[in-house]
Amino acid sequence: MSPGASYYRSPVAQAVKEILEAPQTRRPEPEELRAEVSRLRKAERELRSQHAAQIRELKDTVATYANQIQVLTLRNAELEAHNARLLERLRQSGDNVAVLPAPGLLCPDRAHHLRFAASSAV
Repeated sequence: MSPGASYYRSPVAQAVKEILEAPQTRRPEPEELRAEVSRLRKAERELRSQHAAQIRELKDTVATYANQIQVLTLRNAELEAHNARLLERLRQSGDNVAVLPAPGLLCPDRAHHLRFAASSAV
C-alpha cells in the first residue's frame, strides 16, 4: 500500500470487511480476551522468573569455577616453587644422585613402589 493510499482502497480492506460482516465468524468476547491477556502475562512472569533463576545459577557456577581456577593456580605456583627447590637440591648434590628411568618405562607395580618411596623421603 503506497503512503498516500487509503485503507479503504487497499486490497486487504475488502477481505477484512467480509470477515467482519460474516455472521458465522465467532468473535471472542472482551472477557475472554482479558482472561487470555491475563494468562499470557502470568506465563510471561513465570518465564522471566525461570530465566532469572537460570541466570543466578549460571552466575553461581561461574563464581565457583573462578574460585576453583584461583585455587588451582595457587596450588600450581606452590608446586612450581617446590619443584624449583628440588631441582636446586639436585644441582647442588652433584654426582651424588642416581638417575632413574622415566615413570612411563617402568612396570606399573614397580612405579607404585618407587612413587611410595619417593613420597616417604620428602
